[in-house]
Amino acid sequence: MLTRFMIQSILFGALFGLFLFWCGPSTAGGAGAASQLSAEVARVADSIHWLGHASVRIDAGGLVVYIDPWQLGGEPKKADLVLITHDHRDHCSPEDVEAVFREGTEIVTIAAAAEKLPGKPVQIVTPGDKITVKGLSIEAVPAYNLNKFRSPGVPFHPKEALHVGFVVTLDGVRIYHSGDTDCIPEMKDVRADIVLLPVSGKYVMTAEEAVKAVEILRPALAIPMHVGRGIGSPEDAERFRELSPLPVRVLPME
Repeated sequence: MLTRFMIQSILFGALFGLFLFWCGPSTAGGAGAASQLSAEVARVADSIHWLGHASVRIDAGGLVVYIDPWQLGGEPKKADLVLITHDHRDHCSPEDVEAVFREGTEIVTIAAAAEKLPGKPVQIVTPGDKITVKGLSIEAVPAYNLNKFRSPGVPFHPKEALHVGFVVTLDGVRIYHSGDTDCIPEMKDVRADIVLLPVSGKYVMTAEEAVKAVEILRPALAIPMHVGRGIGSPEDAERFRELSPLPVRVLPME
């Protein structure tokens, strides 16, 4: 016959098991987040370096790829490929492109940004384009504002400006750098293993809006950006990590 103590012990064990199921290692950003990644995704994730704001460098597939290099400082690695999402000065910086440029460097960007890089080898893209550069598959996807305005009815990043985000496939892993955007309907068509999303608000998604984007994109890993360099704060990235239903890695600024 079960005693009262035995029954209480069984009930406690069952409740504790449920607690672990719901709140255990799968919790976003928790200790188990990295262990959930496949070996391929984990390896490529480790090759992503956040350089502040929306600037990243990816060292994978034997290539050095920069996206929106800005305020790099020092002596940055030379680039095989530079991707620039749009022409705003904190994303398209001719000085930083020059700092990473060498013979053989290729640049992919929109027409408005290409005008700021005279004499450089540029492939121009618009949303929806799919190209191959340096053996890498590159997809240009839309990036624009829905509810961030510089003046009434005038968004910071209008859809008609044809700004882009990029999906780059490296070592079989799809990396999505969203550019400056809100959580837009086109995200439902983006397939990516790793996503880099802005979280600072005002010009781009807030942390809460970025969580909605993650719920649409369903990546293996999300990385917050568009903080630092005077825009947003580390607290925005941490809030995104805490709220996200999927694993988040907050990278140190290099």
